[in-house]
Amino acid sequence: HGQDRRYHHPRIGLNGRLDTLQAAVLLAKLEIFPAEVEARARIGARYSEQLGTIARTPILAKGNSSVFAQYTIEVEQRDAFCASLQAQGVPTAVHYPIPLHLQPAFAGLNLGLGAFPVAERAAARVVSLPMFPDMQDDQQDRVIAAVRQALTG
Repeated sequence: HGQDRRYHHPRIGLNGRLDTLQAAVLLAKLEIFPAEVEARARIGARYSEQLGTIARTPILAKGNSSVFAQYTIEVEQRDAFCASLQAQGVPTAVHYPIPLHLQPAFAGLNLGLGAFPVAERAAARVVSLPMFPDMQDDQQDRVIAAVRQALTG
């Protein structure tokens, strides 16, 4: 993917390989894919409904959908938020903490800090919550309660 360490890209790259084992798993997975997409949509909608008043949640334009590979919200004071969830036994992940224009691969464009303030703000605030198609309501309720505790006390 062009990275030399996690989220640090000195060059533009891609990963387009699919070996035989991955293809076999993918073929089996395709049979249940529609049900997984539906489950993820339901879980994502439930997160948005429960958390939309206390955090910035994903917005889906009318007529669009998402497979919610991750369910990512934006919060102030991300480090404290993640620590609070961790203390409550809820894992979090931060994906893409460095905006694309600040990656070394694009340094030649001379687009430094401040060039894309919305992207920079999002990169500093995004955090992904547990999301998987077999997530049960009680598991999601535990995550939602932890998020509420972290954000509202």
